[in-house]
Amino acid sequence: MVPLWWYILLGVVLFVIGAAGVLLRRNILVVLMSLELLLNSVNINFIAFGHYYDDFRGQIFAIFVIAITAAEVAVALGILVALVRNKSTLKVDDVTMMKG
Repeated sequence: MVPLWWYILLGVVLFVIGAAGVLLRRNILVVLMSLELLLNSVNINFIAFGHYYDDFRGQIFAIFVIAITAAEVAVALGILVALVRNKSTLKVDDVTMMKG
């Protein structure tokens, strides 16, 4: 059986990579993928601790996070399509204000 600290270490590594991607990259698509990596690292920890404590709450939380992430991606991609049509760029620095 795989020890719990391996899952925690994997979650921490993925979280650090995702946080670095959000903070250092300037392409909006890369930032969104980094956010997905952050949320998936949290899901790994939820499921690992749920399995360690023989409790299903970790899996339930992970399913909710996956559902919220799917909704977030749908909204974000819709905004990105509108942004590319109007500004024709995906760089964070070029998009400073969204006007209605």
